[in-house]
Amino acid sequence: MAVTTLHLDQPPEAVFAVLADPWRYAQWVVGAKKVRDVDADWPRPGSRFHHRVGVGPLSIDDSTVVEEIEPPRRMVLRARARPAGVARVTIELTPAGRGTDVRMTEVPIAGPTRWLDNPILERLIDLRNRRSLGRLAELAAEASQTGSPP
Repeated sequence: MAVTTLHLDQPPEAVFAVLADPWRYAQWVVGAKKVRDVDADWPRPGSRFHHRVGVGPLSIDDSTVVEEIEPPRRMVLRARARPAGVARVTIELTPAGRGTDVRMTEVPIAGPTRWLDNPILERLIDLRNRRSLGRLAELAAEASQTGSPP
């Protein structure tokens, strides 16, 4: 299990607005290349968006499903990149002054990533998620500065 925390200067509502927009995931999630389609009832639990993930020329088409949602505090996703694996990603937002403390927990639940779960893999996931949260912060800041939705 990899746990990544980061303080963002934007309020939880601004951060959650980016999380709730599935078309933005390829902009902030490291490794996401493209969002291909989104269920009409997103972000209802059970709804999904279809994505392409990968590194360099290697890519996999799969999907991410909403398991739980509590706007603007929490979202739980089941992110699939099969055959590499499936992970449960929990993103928790806690107000902190004028900003937000974000806690992102990623747990491999199926496939090779589950079998290979170890401190080295957890550190690599933490580094990727730290960079992803930095991108999330940038998108939330841009929306806050322009006053427009993310």
